[in-house]
Amino acid sequence: MQQQEPPADNDGKTWSGRFEEPVAELVKRYTASVDFDKRLAEFDIQGSLAHARMLQAVGVLSKSDVADIERGMAVILDEIRLKKFAWSIDLEDVHLNIEKRLTDLVGDAGKRLHTGRSRNDQVATDIRLYLRAAGDETLALIAAFQSRLLDLADQHVDTLMPGFTHLQVAQPVSFAHHLMAYYEMLGRDASRFSDCRKRLNQLPLGAGALAGTTFPIDRARVAKELGFDGICENSLDAVSDRDFAIEFCACAALIMTHLSRLSEELILWMNPRFGFIRLADRFCTGSSMMPQKKNPDVPELVRGKTGRINGHLVGLLTLMKGQPLAYNKDNQEDKEPLFDTVDTLATTLRIYAEMVGGITVDKTAMRRAAMEGYATATDLADYLVKKGVPFREAHEVVARAVRRAAEKGVDLAQLDLAELKQFSGLIEADVTEKLSLEGSLAARDHVGGTAPNQVRAAIARARARLAGR
Repeated sequence: MQQQEPPADNDGKTWSGRFEEPVAELVKRYTASVDFDKRLAEFDIQGSLAHARMLQAVGVLSKSDVADIERGMAVILDEIRLKKFAWSIDLEDVHLNIEKRLTDLVGDAGKRLHTGRSRNDQVATDIRLYLRAAGDETLALIAAFQSRLLDLADQHVDTLMPGFTHLQVAQPVSFAHHLMAYYEMLGRDASRFSDCRKRLNQLPLGAGALAGTTFPIDRARVAKELGFDGICENSLDAVSDRDFAIEFCACAALIMTHLSRLSEELILWMNPRFGFIRLADRFCTGSSMMPQKKNPDVPELVRGKTGRINGHLVGLLTLMKGQPLAYNKDNQEDKEPLFDTVDTLATTLRIYAEMVGGITVDKTAMRRAAMEGYATATDLADYLVKKGVPFREAHEVVARAVRRAAEKGVDLAQLDLAELKQFSGLIEADVTEKLSLEGSLAARDHVGGTAPNQVRAAIARARARLAGR
């Protein structure tokens, strides 16, 4: 009996020779990734060109083959940028789509390009290139947002507001000091992304499918051309782990958490019960039923999208937790949550920078709120301690004074001197300044404190750091 030959191309699959029937349509749709991984196209081309030039340098590809590959890739890059490239689900992913088009354009040279590499190390390289670019963009967006925060803080060093613990009035602070807390959080976020870049900027190309290749490749040459700091030292690890992507998502989840906290404050401050700020109309929406409404939809949505980003992080951790070495098809599922994380974070940072620039502050409402809740009670306790009263005793004295003020429905500073002296004979006329909001701020005159001169110095230091980043 004559042996039946397998189909000639099995839908153009690169591995068709092993199979006797084509992939089922349902399986084809289920396993294809080109609809989302095509965003890696330009990075795939970068990696392929560096790989081809290296193969020429070590004598595996001819000069004419590499010239053909470069010419074909230039055509493909133009087609992609002009949105004229014909993506095919039959070709499964971004890599095979580009390789097929290259072969159509330049013939055998296109078929030789894949010598000495696998899609496993190819995609790992593409994702690292993509994330490196995304991380660099993220750092620029963080810096732009920080700059807007500094601009707003500059205007409100002397603006008084209540500082809260447990969402109860605690002590008066400068509004600029409050804003600078978020500047510091964002600074740590930037540092995390910079640190993440160091670990992801290692070249996996050359690891092959899992064990390397028999060709005399020069990985260091490829790393240098692509701007990597070094190479992944173990071929199994290079193709199988996605910890660099998980780390990026962890950094994203942290910065989104910081933005979510700020969002919650903006939402509260915009509420008429606070009335501290107004957001520009362009960042708010109305109600389809209630004509008076002005809803802080952007901050609310940031809170919601934070949950989404957190979910992506957990999803990627779960994706990796049960995989044996080396590459598994599970890893195809790393891209959609990763891409969405990058997009969501970038858009959030852009809109937040614009939104902060459109905040209007009601200084009167902030000051009025700071007068409530006996915000300078700790200052009275400190005043007594400086006169020799043990802090715990001073704490008790002030607590009784606060109770008296509450019974009378006045602030602590509104009790007259004679009444205050009933609680401690050490209280003198100079206590009036200590119990004022301005006096409370000025007294916290140390690095990290809310005294206006310290806040101005902090803003100056922050601008210098930002300029030098």
